[in-house]
Amino acid sequence: MDWFTAPGYWLSRLVFQRALAGVYLVAFLTAALQFRALLGERGMLPVPRFVAQVPARRAPSLFRFHYTDRFFAACAWTGCAVSAALLAGLDGHLPLWGGMLLWLVPWVLYLSIVNVGQTWYAFGWESLLLETGFLAVFLGNDEVAPPVVVLFLLRWILFRVEFGAGLIKMRGDVCWRRLTCLEHHHETQPMPGPLSWFFHHLPRGLHRVEAAANHVTQLAVPVLLFAPQPIATAAASLMILTQLWLVLSGNFSWLNWITVVLALSAIGFPGGGAPASVADTAPVWFEVVVLAVAALLVFLSHHPVVNMVSRRQVMNRTFDPLHLVNTYGAFGSVSRVRYEVVLEGTADDVPREDSDWREYEFKGKPGAPRRWPRQFAPYHLRLDWLMWFAALSPAYAEPWFGALVERLLEGDRDTLRLLRRSPFPPGAPPRHIRARLYRYRFTTWRELRETGACWQRAYVREYLPPIRLADDVHRA
Repeated sequence: MDWFTAPGYWLSRLVFQRALAGVYLVAFLTAALQFRALLGERGMLPVPRFVAQVPARRAPSLFRFHYTDRFFAACAWTGCAVSAALLAGLDGHLPLWGGMLLWLVPWVLYLSIVNVGQTWYAFGWESLLLETGFLAVFLGNDEVAPPVVVLFLLRWILFRVEFGAGLIKMRGDVCWRRLTCLEHHHETQPMPGPLSWFFHHLPRGLHRVEAAANHVTQLAVPVLLFAPQPIATAAASLMILTQLWLVLSGNFSWLNWITVVLALSAIGFPGGGAPASVADTAPVWFEVVVLAVAALLVFLSHHPVVNMVSRRQVMNRTFDPLHLVNTYGAFGSVSRVRYEVVLEGTADDVPREDSDWREYEFKGKPGAPRRWPRQFAPYHLRLDWLMWFAALSPAYAEPWFGALVERLLEGDRDTLRLLRRSPFPPGAPPRHIRARLYRYRFTTWRELRETGACWQRAYVREYLPPIRLADDVHRA
């Protein structure tokens, strides 16, 4: 079938595949370096306990057949190795079926991790990576030109990411309709970056321009993805610029980067056609498989479509246990005030207000007022992100916060590796730990010059009273 392939998108596919492999690599590296404290056998939310409670049909995973921390580590590091091989272009040196199987490996491994990841992996970019990674299996390699239908489905994902996010904003917080959300967002976002302080202090008029441009990019531009070239390229390029602006303004894991990757697949690069040596037609078996998968995905797409047109639209929801077709969206509401939970420990046998309370420092979340935010994305600091949710409401912390306090009281090394610094030496954990809630705000230009601090914080209330191992730490 002559219409089946799009030789002009040869380079687009190549750039997309290498960029996607890079995102996979970051995702697996994040899993490999953090899982023991979060999901391990002695983690805060252990995988063995989860698989014993949740039916396999709801969360299929390799770890249902076998779980040890060593096996999880092997899967995560294997994912890193395969992602690096794909980044280097190994799939192009294999037969078509071999390249497809190689792309299938990281998808299966990451699906297995996400489906037992519980609240640590309850982020939209996990499903987005899986949905995009599944389609990458059927893009082909150097033996064939990229299939038109797969390129279309990649644009369909990008459309849902952007348009769904635009709709959730317009239906959600009134500040998006008033163009005032960005007067607060840069300060109250989950994990500010090194430039967030400066973004926050942009003129109010420019914040309104930012919000208006966001609406245009998310509600109008996505439709143009399905227009002929070069209009589709222009639309995708505008989305990339918008995502890079977001990369500069904060730490959003690989959400922005996977969106950029999707946009790359829609760009028609000049001179990016297939080499003359490539056959005009794809193997029949490949066409059958691709069309069957496409038909399945189109059928499953009715769930996100219904969700998008619904007045009760939800964001970041998967509709099947394989994460094949999902709905997306971000910041349907924007916090006006930033709260942070600060953990402190003391070695005193009897905790008092005047005891020597020492603060634990996290890698990414705000802590000491003089410590400037750092850039971590696309690497994802999962505990830091959940601490932001915990500050919004103790209900978000219910499954894991008590276990975190318990691990800190034990001086658990895997948990301490998730932190920037522990105020207590190795092997000498505190006798008591408490948590306090503070209100944070960015300092003004004058305050920054006078104090050198980018944050100002004020005590709000006790979040968790002083507690020790003998107590019920799950009262948090």
